[in-house]
Order: sequence, then C-alpha cells, then structure tokens
Amino acid sequence: MRIALDATYSISPQPSGIAIYSRELMEGLDLLYPGDEYIRCFRPKQFVKATVAGDANVRRRVLLPRVKTFRADVFHALNQRADARLAKRVVSTFHDLFVMTSSYSTPDFRQRFTRQARIAASNSDLIIAVSRFTADQLMSLLGVEAPRIRIVPHGVYVPQSVAMQKREQMILFVGALQVRKNIANLVRAFENASLRGWRLVLAGAPNGFGAEEILNRIGRSPARDQIEITGYLSAEKLENLYRRASTFAFPSLDEGFGIPVLEAMAHGVPVMTSNRSGTAEVAGDAALLVNPENIEEMCDALKRLTADSDLREDLSRKGLVQARSYPWERTIRETYKVYEELTR
Repeated sequence: MRIALDATYSISPQPSGIAIYSRELMEGLDLLYPGDEYIRCFRPKQFVKATVAGDANVRRRVLLPRVKTFRADVFHALNQRADARLAKRVVSTFHDLFVMTSSYSTPDFRQRFTRQARIAASNSDLIIAVSRFTADQLMSLLGVEAPRIRIVPHGVYVPQSVAMQKREQMILFVGALQVRKNIANLVRAFENASLRGWRLVLAGAPNGFGAEEILNRIGRSPARDQIEITGYLSAEKLENLYRRASTFAFPSLDEGFGIPVLEAMAHGVPVMTSNRSGTAEVAGDAALLVNPENIEEMCDALKRLTADSDLREDLSRKGLVQARSYPWERTIRETYKVYEELTR
C-alpha cells in the first residue's frame, strides 16, 4: 500500500498527546509494516521544521497540498482535519470534540474547529475514534453514522521496573493549565483536605485557555506554599515526577481519551480521575472515580489516597494491569487493519 499521513502535528517543541500519537503511529508503521510505502505530509510551516530537523525515519516528505502527486491508496488525517480528499480513500482520527461542548475556547476558535471537524467527517470514508466516548460524540455532535466509525485507543509504554517505595508526599497533575482540566476545583479540593506535608504539583504549560484565571486563583490560595507549577516538562523530567509521585489527580471535565491517566498507571501511581468522558473509560475500575464538579467528593478522595497506603498499593497494582492492556503495538496494528479495510 501507499499511505500518506498528515504529520503536521508531530513537529512540536512541546509535544501534546496528539503529537505523541502521531509519532508513535508513524514510527510503528515503519517498524511493523516495512513493505508499504509511506509519505509524511506537512502544512507549510511544519514542512520547513521537518526538513530542518532531518528526521532519518522519513522516507519522503511533501507539502500537504501536493500529496495528490503521491497517488496514495490511503490518506490518514491524524488530527481530525481533512480539508480535501487527497487520496483514493481517506480516514481521519478524531481525538476529542470538547471544543464543541462547552466554553473551553474562544468563540472564534470554536466556530473554526466545528467547521473543520464537519469537513473532515464529510471527507472521510472511515473515522477512527480513540474511545467509545469520542465515538458517541461523533454520532451526537457531527451526525456520523456508526458503521463509519472504528474505535482504536491510544497506547502507553510501561517501564520494566515500577516501585512504590521512596515515593514523595506528592499529588501530581499532568496537563496544560486550562479551564477544561478543572484545575481550579482540584486546588479547592486540595485546600479543603488540609494535607499537611503534601504538595500539589501541576506539571504542564501555563498557556491554555483560561490559564491566567487559574494562575490568579492559585496565587490567592491559602495553600499556595504547597502548590508547585512546573511549566512544560521534557519527557525525561516528566518521567522523574511520575516515579516520585504518591498520587495522581486528573479531574478533567472533558477528555476524548486521557493519556496522562494511563501514563500514571504505567508508573504505578494510584489515580483519581473523573467519572465522565474518556477518562472513566480508560481508567475502568483501576482508579478512584469522582464527580469533577463536586469539590467535597474530590476532597474526600484526596484524603483517602493520601491516608490509606493499602488503597494506594491496591490501585497501583490495578493500574499497572490496566496500563498493560493499552500497548502502542495494538494501536498500530488496529490502525493498519483500517487501511486494509479501506483498500479491499
């Protein structure tokens, strides 16, 4: 097969979940299916960055508007944006649709996102949803018919050795500081829990929608001395935090999947997360699930996790089992099956 992939979002100095997905998929396809021909397509700015980076794994690079000259059997839009039919068959991966569900962005961005999502859905022969939750949103928000949807979850790597010993009294959150992540309510729950000796570490870029308001709220917190904002961290530094944390808190209001939940579980960190959207689906029964809008419930969960070492050990074991059920290899192989289905 000749497969063209929109690699635009794989080029980033601060990789997001979508960038990680793009890189894992493209590298995995090269490794597992070397007999096929791949081309990585970029929008103009990212094309320049990719060329400068000189990625040795790229067999061919091309500007996205010129991908038709490749005569691909399949074009895969890796981030729910397929502005035109650029190959015989088109598949788009949809990671989430939170922009369409609430005030999680500016009105202008919401309008632009919605238009692009509708066009991508219309131009795609099949659509990959990263969770059942996202699949349901595709049907309810965009009117996509169920037979056109294939659910292919993200993956995670589990370190060879994971230990709960020598953990710090740290509650870790990973993600950009933005309204959707529900950080203000997490801070309130942390304040109300009065956890002497514990720190709340917020690991993520402070530049998301609503970040200024969140930072101001943290600045006024009576527990300010116990709250640390790290900014964006490299993969190595983030790995170090996962290995040191005793508890992971991720009470997001809307997630298509929730890669940080699996990352924490893969490092043996007991997890508290939302009882809604993609996080509940990904966590299963391996986490404490809470109503993210109920501060008292979140507070009680934090108290339980910080006080009960047996509970932490139990969730750590369950989390490792859950994380191991989401290997990246499965993501790659199931995605390739979609390509095969399209080219029959």
